[in-house]
Amino acid sequence: MNTNLNSIIKIAAVTIALGLTGIATPALSVKQTGGEYNTLHAGLGAKGYDVVAYFNGGKPAPGSDRYVVEYGGVKWQFSSAENAAAFKSDPAKYAPQYGGFCAWGASVGKLFDVDPLNGWQIVDGKLYLNFNADINATFGKDPQSFINKANRNWTSLNK
Repeated sequence: MNTNLNSIIKIAAVTIALGLTGIATPALSVKQTGGEYNTLHAGLGAKGYDVVAYFNGGKPAPGSDRYVVEYGGVKWQFSSAENAAAFKSDPAKYAPQYGGFCAWGASVGKLFDVDPLNGWQIVDGKLYLNFNADINATFGKDPQSFINKANRNWTSLNK
């Protein structure tokens, strides 16, 4: 079988497999934020992860529906009452940049969903979430360059 036909078959197989699993591309990205934070996951900021824990514990921690703060049109969950109170007192300090969408994606003018477990970094005291571990590693190679590009794109994305 020639290489082109082999490639076409592989692409078709992946497309069919994604269709059968119910994974829809629109669920992984949007065109504009509407001025709100990423709510692609059940209306929860950072997919329910405790955004204060990245700063205090240095790692992701699942939030709980017992500790919820509403901010920016989103429900944010926390692993403790203390973290919820810290967020409530200064949400801009802890909320992820670019509305909680993928920081690398914003740098290329796209709004992608994130993996808060494997795709996160704190740069200059700000939380940046990314699509997955591979994209996070790419972002980490030159974060300031990606941040500068994302900052330029953010106005048009955040409409």
